[in-house]
Amino acid sequence: MIKNNIYNITLTIIIPLLLINCNDNKSETLPENNLTPTVYSYEIINVYPHDINAYTQGLEFYNGFLYESIGRYGKSQLRKVNYESGEVLSKKDINKKYFAEGITILDDLIYLLSWREKVGFIYDINNFNLIDSFSYDKSKEGWGLCNDGKNIYKSDGTDKIWLLDPKSMKELDYIQPHTNKRKLANINELEWINDRIYGNIYMADGIAIINPKNGVVEGVIDLSSLKKEVTNHKDLDVLNGIAYNKASNSIFVTGKMWDKLFEIRIIPKTNGK
Repeated sequence: MIKNNIYNITLTIIIPLLLINCNDNKSETLPENNLTPTVYSYEIINVYPHDINAYTQGLEFYNGFLYESIGRYGKSQLRKVNYESGEVLSKKDINKKYFAEGITILDDLIYLLSWREKVGFIYDINNFNLIDSFSYDKSKEGWGLCNDGKNIYKSDGTDKIWLLDPKSMKELDYIQPHTNKRKLANINELEWINDRIYGNIYMADGIAIINPKNGVVEGVIDLSSLKKEVTNHKDLDVLNGIAYNKASNSIFVTGKMWDKLFEIRIIPKTNGK
């Protein structure tokens, strides 16, 4: 009974938090969904240093290195990082008129979004040279990116995740992430993990696990206690940044202006933990 009560309390607190500012427009009918998202917790495997001045937007592993995009006007960068030491191995400053957002890497190309400028960029992963750019057509803004090895997925701050053609970067279609109650908005940084889209929810200390075929939110990872593990300072901001390391089968998470990068394992949430 106690265990069930704790589980229900978690659902009551965490799920509404992830639904802040959801779109209440019911004009677009969602698929029937009776699935209540499973709530997960985490255990910390390792803790690594992270640049406390990095306003993390995108985070992704590729060939053993961590790649990170840093946001804010005049401070945006693309970085290659030794995740164990936190050393920035190479970096590229982004034009000050752009606010860098999420990244994803496919076939040795880094795709990077800008926030409100309606343009994204494609870089050579070997030297960070700019290869091409692309514009947003149907999506509202640039927030997060991930890929499944073939297709690219893009969040734009609304209740949609867009499917992009990796050659043209045009929006082909979209899914609407939703629980059994309503649509889910404010999906930020994305990561593809074991055939699911993991998405940070902006301003919420959790990650939604989304089925890319139908948009069903199958699970929620409660990371609400993680922020207390980092150094508190005046510029400390929200949880943001998910990177899956296939070699260790573990997930790395951090936040905007966090001084730590956490390697975690997702576990069932039981007994309030």
